[in-house]
Parts: sequence; C-alpha cells; structure tokens
Amino acid sequence: MWEFIAERWQDIAYRSYQHTSLVVQAVLLATIIALVLAVIVIRNNRLKGLANIVSAVGLTIPSFALLGVLLPLVGIGALPSVLAVCFYAVLPILRNAVVGLESVDKNLLESAQGMGMSKAATLLKVRLPMAWPVILAGVRTSTQMSFGVGAIAAYALGPGLGGYIFTGLAQVGGANALNYALVGTIGVVVLALLLDLILVGVGRLTIPRGIRA
Repeated sequence: MWEFIAERWQDIAYRSYQHTSLVVQAVLLATIIALVLAVIVIRNNRLKGLANIVSAVGLTIPSFALLGVLLPLVGIGALPSVLAVCFYAVLPILRNAVVGLESVDKNLLESAQGMGMSKAATLLKVRLPMAWPVILAGVRTSTQMSFGVGAIAAYALGPGLGGYIFTGLAQVGGANALNYALVGTIGVVVLALLLDLILVGVGRLTIPRGIRA
C-alpha cells in the first residue's frame, strides 16, 4: 500500500484536489440555488409541500440513474459530474433553509419591519442570520453526501478520486486492484472529514454565540 502511494502520490494529490474542488464548487452553487428557492417557497405557502416532496423524492433517485440521463444530454467529463453533485447538494440545503427561515420568531420580524426595515433588509439582516445555524447544518450534510456522489460521478469520467475506485473494481484480481479501491475510498472519507471540520470552523466564526446550539 505505502509503495503504491509513494509511486503515485502526485496523481493522488491532484485527484484529491480535483475531488475537493468539484464538491466545494457544486455545494457553493447549490447553496445559492437552495437559498433563492427557499425564499420563494416561504413567501408562497402552496409551495412548501412541493418543496418537501421534491427534497424527499430527489434523494431517492440513484446516482447512476441520474448520470444515465445526463450523459446523452451533456456528454462525459466534468459537466455531468458537476450537475449530478449539484442536484443532490441542493436538496438537504433547501429543506433546512425552508425550516430555518420559517422558524424565525414572527415577533422579531414584525419588530424589524416596525423599525422601518424593508422586506429585503429584514431577510438579509434578521431572517438569514437567525436561520443560518440550520442552513449550515444542511450545508454540512450536503457536503458529506456530495463527496460520495462525486466518487460515483467518475463513472462519467469526471474528476476526482472516484476514478481510483472504479479502476480497482475493474481490475479485481489484479495486483493493485485493492490498492486502487482502498486509496480512492479512504481518500474520499478523509477529505470529507477535513472539509466538515472546516465547516465547523466556519460555523464558529459566522454564528453569533447567543444563538449557537
């Protein structure tokens, strides 16, 4: 194992960077999309049920099935990987964003509007900061899930450590099959844990001490 890593450490490091970059970019895009959708949902009660259904049903769609739909439409490479990761990443964040924004004390919102704050200012300065702990929890869940989806996206020749996992599976019985699979799998887990620690730090920096759980 160690010889295998020593011989390929540059490629492993590069693939680790690719995998992390894919997840970070997809989750950032998913967060923006989810927040926009959540704001629309909380302003229309009829959309709340639909948002919950979409979030629940969307997570049941197998990653391979989604890639199978995307490949004929956008081809192979990074694009279907980004789209697949972003699709799954949106769902937990959307669900948490709706719950978080809805849970903000209505009296607090009325007080903000009574002070002359516009709806946009109330959203940005009151509602989003108060809901941020719940939203961030969704971002963390989404990030962990996205590392796994990113690995599966290697089926579409996407970037990252998933290629090592599929190489190992394709070479079952070969000399380095187990090494490829283990390095890819362990690498994904380690990267996911490291990024989650970073998000914990982001939470400590961005969540006011008075509303921390």
